[in-house]
Amino acid sequence: MVTTTDKMNVKNEGDGVTIADPGTASPLGKEASPVVDSSPDTQPDESMETEQAIVWIGMDLGTSRTAIACSNGVRESFPSLVGYPKDVVSRKLLGTDVLYGKDVIAKRLSLNVYRPLEAGVIKGSNGANDVGSDEADANMTAARQLVKHAIRCANAPADSLVYCVIGAPAEASINNRHAILEAAKEVIDSVIICSEPFSVAYGMNVLTDALVIDIGAGTTDLCRMHGTMPEAEDQVTLDHGGDVIDTNLAKLIKKNHPEVAFSNQMIIDIKEKFSTVRDTADPIVVTWPVDTTPTEIDITAEMKEACFSIVPPIVDALGKLVASFDPELQSVLRNNVLLGGGGSQIRGLAKAISEYMDEHLGGGQVRQVEEPIFGGANGALLISKDMPPEYWEQLS
Repeated sequence: MVTTTDKMNVKNEGDGVTIADPGTASPLGKEASPVVDSSPDTQPDESMETEQAIVWIGMDLGTSRTAIACSNGVRESFPSLVGYPKDVVSRKLLGTDVLYGKDVIAKRLSLNVYRPLEAGVIKGSNGANDVGSDEADANMTAARQLVKHAIRCANAPADSLVYCVIGAPAEASINNRHAILEAAKEVIDSVIICSEPFSVAYGMNVLTDALVIDIGAGTTDLCRMHGTMPEAEDQVTLDHGGDVIDTNLAKLIKKNHPEVAFSNQMIIDIKEKFSTVRDTADPIVVTWPVDTTPTEIDITAEMKEACFSIVPPIVDALGKLVASFDPELQSVLRNNVLLGGGGSQIRGLAKAISEYMDEHLGGGQVRQVEEPIFGGANGALLISKDMPPEYWEQLS
């Protein structure tokens, strides 16, 4: 692969999109705009493709799960986990120096496991006190390898250029975005850092008069769409996501069933299988050990309460985005809310948010996106394809 990203510099850092320039030969001027041409017919010119093939990739680099959608038709999704053998015995047993995704979960007792993203950003990239620490360096290394693994999954030809749009939390800081670019630069030739909820909306061609909610493991991101690139006041990032549900569920089960033994992975597995906020849901019964004896435990109430815990802060954030918008269009926003991300798969969640909006915001309609896991990656891929040809030439 021809890699030019050793000289990658951030050239335009808007609130919706950050563009990384892989070289300094053709720097973007101050007048350059991060606005994406949304014309579906826009494609790079033939001269670019004859010089060197390009593979476009949309990547949702999430705290819990990474998903890619590629111009060559490849689509993959896997847990955002990296694992290294603990010692020479585990290295001999596993036959490799690093594992990813589901393999990490399956072999976790033999591994030092890294979940390098926290709240949607690379651990250790939030503040100056963390940068350069052993933990921050280890997570950056794991993040690099996670991105490399995602790019390998794309099966891009060895001689092709890789142009990638990566989703990040709506309010990711400049340090966070630089850290993501640093993780990507070894295997990607040109990068755009894009707001996750914006990419979800873009993938559905919902570019105006809508509110988008993207529920991930580390964060829930909200974005107000009104026909332009979102600005800072159009976006909100909450720290209420799937991880908070896991924590609340574990606390409730420990409180109501103190005799039961369980692990964090057991909590995650049972949430992913049975998560619901519906009052009419079937009983959720798990068989977990009590003093080593497999015992049936009904956790229906605990599951509903834990899953519902993210609803009030989401509606509160929705209310603030609606209240600060044009009064004539506030009702339009309230009644056009899109729910995406892995957390949107909680049974009955869209209805629960709508009902809570009825009680606290005077009404609202929420609908789930068609592909919760790939919604962000699909939109990121469309953004990469819709970038004007002359813009890609500046980056090449």
